[in-house]
Amino acid sequence: MPNPNPKAQEATAARDALATALTQAGIQLPAMDVRTPWNELIPDNLDQPERSHADTTPTSARYALVHLGVCSAPVALALAAVIAKGAAR
Repeated sequence: MPNPNPKAQEATAARDALATALTQAGIQLPAMDVRTPWNELIPDNLDQPERSHADTTPTSARYALVHLGVCSAPVALALAAVIAKGAAR
């Protein structure tokens, strides 16, 4: 059976890949998650049906975002350094 929300699955996979890459670079963001544009959390178990926003937007029409959360200034500087180093290659 196909996933009822492929956009949420795509965003969850992107979050996991980003978390792995950041961890390998020595950076850990404390609260990366996946959300809809309406700031709702996507359940980790994507088999659970989602509700539409105020019953006006079908779940299949939604998309999902990787929310990186809040980080301290030292973590932000470390992340910027890793990005700059990668961009310089």
